[in-house]
Amino acid sequence: MRFATLVATATLTCLLLSSTPLSNAAHAASAFPIRARVLTANKLYRTGELRASQCAERDVGAKTVASAKRYLTAVLNCLNRSWGAHFKRAGLPFAKAKIGFITKPRKYCGWPWGSAAATYCDAERRFLVLLDDDMLDVSTSLFLFETAVHEYGHHVQNLTGIARSYDRYPYRNKSELNEQNRRMELQAECLGGVFFGSVWDSLTERSEEDWKILLQMVRDSGDEQQKIRSHGKGSNRATWLDKGFRTRSPQACNTWTVSSSQVS
Repeated sequence: MRFATLVATATLTCLLLSSTPLSNAAHAASAFPIRARVLTANKLYRTGELRASQCAERDVGAKTVASAKRYLTAVLNCLNRSWGAHFKRAGLPFAKAKIGFITKPRKYCGWPWGSAAATYCDAERRFLVLLDDDMLDVSTSLFLFETAVHEYGHHVQNLTGIARSYDRYPYRNKSELNEQNRRMELQAECLGGVFFGSVWDSLTERSEEDWKILLQMVRDSGDEQQKIRSHGKGSNRATWLDKGFRTRSPQACNTWTVSSSQVS
């Protein structure tokens, strides 16, 4: 898969994104407009709002690997339960995502780990989270939650055929590939926001200020921080995350039909 992964640093305002590995072959095609209907007119967009549900956060005050594992496993259970019910109502096939944890980077799903905080693997329907000191330092913020819901956004893309269509979609050069990757990553960001919005009222220890802080963290972690423009400017990342949060609808997450400037 032509995936890229989210990177955590020790500070709340320096969340960077790792570069995207490029496929060996490039084909003659246009990056925009995207013409694959699996991407532009997927059934997912017609499934309605994600219903409100409960997802109480576990305590991670100790900032230990064990507490972070419990926290993220509980969030994954919420994600599988909520999205599973949503897919069932829509008549779409569903399979649960799995999660794993490492404390040191290692090769995963055929790609070097790099500086990623978490990586989703289509073939395994699983994402790994790197619980190193940097991740544990930010574990009491919403960043752990954000990591899980973003990677689960890739799981939703996998289940609906979006990931496969993206992998096969042609491009002429790195610029076109990077734009396609931004559409993919920003959609996962938005789908993560959809789940955030559906469970927000159950996060009783969180306030609107916590959401604002997370959005600012995202704004400070865009492609402006690196040379490869593969994930989107910080402002666009925050916009798509918040759009999903406010609408709670996958329909709002169709990044494949918007103008290039909205996924720059």
